[in-house]
Amino acid sequence: MKIDRIELFHVAMPLIYPWRTAYGEDAAIHSVLCRMTSGSVEAWGESTPLAAPCYSPEWGGGIFATARDWLAPSLIGKNIQSGEQLQSELSLFKGNFFAKAILDNTWWALQSRIQNVPLHRLIGATRDVIPVGADFGVMDSVDDLLTAVWQAVESGFPRVKLKFRPGWDVAMLDAVRKQHPDHPIHIDCNSGYRISDVKLFQDIDRFNLAMIEQPLQHDDLVDHAELQRLIKTPVCLDESMTSIRRAEQAAALKSCRYVNIKPARVGGLTNAVAIHNVCKSNGIPCWVGGMLESATGVSICIALGMLDNFTYPADIFPSTRFYHEDLAGPPIELHRDSNGTPSVRAFDRLPDPVPDRLSKLCINRAVLQA
Repeated sequence: MKIDRIELFHVAMPLIYPWRTAYGEDAAIHSVLCRMTSGSVEAWGESTPLAAPCYSPEWGGGIFATARDWLAPSLIGKNIQSGEQLQSELSLFKGNFFAKAILDNTWWALQSRIQNVPLHRLIGATRDVIPVGADFGVMDSVDDLLTAVWQAVESGFPRVKLKFRPGWDVAMLDAVRKQHPDHPIHIDCNSGYRISDVKLFQDIDRFNLAMIEQPLQHDDLVDHAELQRLIKTPVCLDESMTSIRRAEQAAALKSCRYVNIKPARVGGLTNAVAIHNVCKSNGIPCWVGGMLESATGVSICIALGMLDNFTYPADIFPSTRFYHEDLAGPPIELHRDSNGTPSVRAFDRLPDPVPDRLSKLCINRAVLQA
């Protein structure tokens, strides 16, 4: 397809309540949405690195500028026939995975509309429904957390994820595990610890967790391999998994036993599917994550999660979990699968931003045209 027009929108989406993790907290989610046009057909994509370069080196305002000034101009007017070709065109620019994902995700959404094929089918998925888990950030009190986790377990969520950071760590985990001794639970450290904390993680083995997500530095593979050798609990890589090459290296080093794949973090759907395939060939199960995107971005994560090596319940949330009103529509909703498990369904047509909501939340906008 020939890319005739690219529009970029930097938005700030206010949360119902702050999202607290090991790297800080966000009161609003900063995201960049893209509308790409080929001929008479247009589609939307999204990439959400958050407001500050704390989760990764990238941030909302930065990826907007990078896409506007460098990446999008390199694609305008070109005939892009595959995701691999698009990534090749962008390969001159080092890193900047979230920025590249803006364009890669949107290209796939546009391809889906041009071919009139649902996105999950276009990338090779055969499922239409996947289970989702319940996730909880740092709360005001452990009692508040226990109430929330109890409600999630009673509602049938197949696993629970807990944010874990200094000061909100073993005592919190002990309280949750005593309340739910057998339910699948894992913790997410968001790079908050170092290999010198190995004794802490050896102690955590007693909680029989499903995994420990990203315990060490955001750019590390070697120390994670050493940690995995020294503990029984599976290590899961998130922030460290940014490219196909790093997936291959992590498999060779035995740095983890699970991988969380977020399309935005790895440069878009093209790379996300390839990383899924690398993990599958190395016997490493995956699960799909998100960055609190609008329904536009979440629907892309859902499509990815339909691939068959995504075997652990996904990090997908209903729009009402974080937003009074989703920027895009229709909103993300949870359903019950045939077993009664909370799940999400793939979209036949991905949600578009609602124009008046987009205008209200937009911080900056750019238009590039052939």
